[in-house]
Amino acid sequence: QVQLAESGGGLVQPGGSLTLSCVASGFTLDYFAIAWFRQAPGKEREGPLCISESGGGTYYDYAVKGRFNVTRDDAKKTVYLQMNSLKDEDTAVYYCATSFRRTQVVVDIHTTWGQGTQVTVSS
Repeated sequence: QVQLAESGGGLVQPGGSLTLSCVASGFTLDYFAIAWFRQAPGKEREGPLCISESGGGTYYDYAVKGRFNVTRDDAKKTVYLQMNSLKDEDTAVYYCATSFRRTQVVVDIHTTWGQGTQVTVSS
């Protein structure tokens, strides 16, 4: 059964850091890209924030480039999102997703999503 599960969210002060994890099950992570999205209350889904591509390539949206770093460990079937220099506007539920493509994550009927993990940036 294909599944993604996020963890690692929590409360952090502005300027602080958090690392999120996305664990894949039911498929071989090596072959597929994983993307991170987020959604704040009352706002539309934002993303992809970043993409971890099969083979090690990465993509970052301008909003997080230089602050967020996505890495992967295929043996652990896990993708990590290291978030640094967090801002109030980073507060959202963070989701990982795959559409079972090597270097792309597109939102369509084949997309698999995790359940999300809450990140709150506040002093």
